[in-house]
Amino acid sequence: MHVLLVEPDAERRQQVAGLLRDAGHHVLTADDGVMGVQALGPAPDAGVPAFDVLVLDLSLPGLDLERLRAALRPDERVPPESLAAGERRQIALTLTYTHGNKREAARLLGIARSTLLNKIRRYGLT
Repeated sequence: MHVLLVEPDAERRQQVAGLLRDAGHHVLTADDGVMGVQALGPAPDAGVPAFDVLVLDLSLPGLDLERLRAALRPDERVPPESLAAGERRQIALTLTYTHGNKREAARLLGIARSTLLNKIRRYGLT
């Protein structure tokens, strides 16, 4: 099988990829959700996804679930994600960008730090 493995932790990604390869599978790895969704594009001249299996954590920061759904099922109309899901994803991306600096993340998001802290707790982003 052709497997796309999306895992941000380099050591874990290498271990899982090694296990899959030892089992006889072809493995392509990506270190974040954005790269993973981009890699899901159709195979050249085939018009179908280039992978049989996708292994990823759906809570990855930066993972655009709408693009993921569209890549997995290009002919199926998919409703947009909820406002809460979009807000959670944007906060996670901003925290990743600021390396966890909440004061800077709040500034970039245009909200008070206390508001950001409440949203982090609400969405379980620690």
